[in-house]
Amino acid sequence: MCRKQYGTENVILSDIKKAPPEVYRSGPFVYADVLDYKNLRELVVNNRITWLVHYSALLSVVGEANVALARKINITGLHNVLDLALESCLRLFVPSTIGAFGPSSPRDPAPDLCVQRPHTIYGVSKVHAELMGEYLHHKYGLDFRCLRYPGIISANTQPGGGTTDYAVQIFHDALSTGHHECYLRADTRLPMMHIGDCHRATVEFMHAPECQLSLRTYNIAAMSFTPEEVSTEIRKHLPHLKVTYNPDSVRQTIADSWPVRFDDSNAQRDWGWKSTYGLEELVSDMLISVVLIVIEII
Repeated sequence: MCRKQYGTENVILSDIKKAPPEVYRSGPFVYADVLDYKNLRELVVNNRITWLVHYSALLSVVGEANVALARKINITGLHNVLDLALESCLRLFVPSTIGAFGPSSPRDPAPDLCVQRPHTIYGVSKVHAELMGEYLHHKYGLDFRCLRYPGIISANTQPGGGTTDYAVQIFHDALSTGHHECYLRADTRLPMMHIGDCHRATVEFMHAPECQLSLRTYNIAAMSFTPEEVSTEIRKHLPHLKVTYNPDSVRQTIADSWPVRFDDSNAQRDWGWKSTYGLEELVSDMLISVVLIVIEII
């Protein structure tokens, strides 16, 4: 989306791993380590970067399995990016998450401003990011912007250790084996969003004039569903899908501490946010997209 809008050469992707061939073909790609400040500074200076979108983080389940590494990547990496943005006058976007809320937060719906108190290092690090960004905005004028994402569903993304990953894996399982074993209870309701809405929300938010923003961190919402509800919708296309439930205690405890729905009324009011994908549209698009990916691999 960004390359179509700004030009292929004007958007640089980065990672610490070798990217697949299609990423190299799509435009500029560089090695970038969020723990290496000198490396980040060289990239910003050499490429005349003006906007920085910082996605590097260990997700909820992976973070709980390696708290020390999560602290490094999610917190030390964040501070490197914040310092660099201040030094180079960058516009900075850092995503937050449903995981920034905790069991004492309002759950249905969760508003933008409330008690958070998450119980995972992932959530703690994201609350830290929200507050540091807001602090540096008010103290130094940093153009910091942050969206709290629901569970993001994309056919092109492999599950990466998040609690909402079942909502991606179930589509691959439905088309490959016809059976999905879910690690959450059938009635576990969580906020979700199609990747297309996620990308569009991020770009629209980055473009919103500062004078329209009453907050630096906003909830964005699209839909909320349970594993049973998404399974039922998939069965309209694939009637033979079988789903069994074997709740994982770590993931289930995390999910039970998260909001059931997001209140995104401030985003709607301040910069006109509105989702386009509901559950029916999401399921139809995911099934088509996963089939196309499988055909391409074959």
